[in-house]
Amino acid sequence: MRVPMIAGNWKMNTTVSEAVKLAGDLRTQLDTVNNVEKVVCPPFVSLSSVKETLKGSSVKLGAQNMYFEEKGAFTGEVSPLMLAGLCEYVILGALRTAAVFW
Repeated sequence: MRVPMIAGNWKMNTTVSEAVKLAGDLRTQLDTVNNVEKVVCPPFVSLSSVKETLKGSSVKLGAQNMYFEEKGAFTGEVSPLMLAGLCEYVILGALRTAAVFW
């Protein structure tokens, strides 16, 4: 049976320092929660810092979006290669549907 997943998408909220503080607070509280996969999805600019904050935790890290091209002139987009090794999940959505992959 698949383990349920709960993911928090932070949207366009938090500075890097606020994201680190929030991730630390969530880690403290969520590490005691069992039988559910826990994922936080901060803004792209905070992924690296939040990754360090969550190291050794049961809380997983996800990105909020990803563009399908590996590289190119796509201003503001984030490629799969940029996310590889940085996070375990990605929220991808279109119109009324959304999915979490990695």
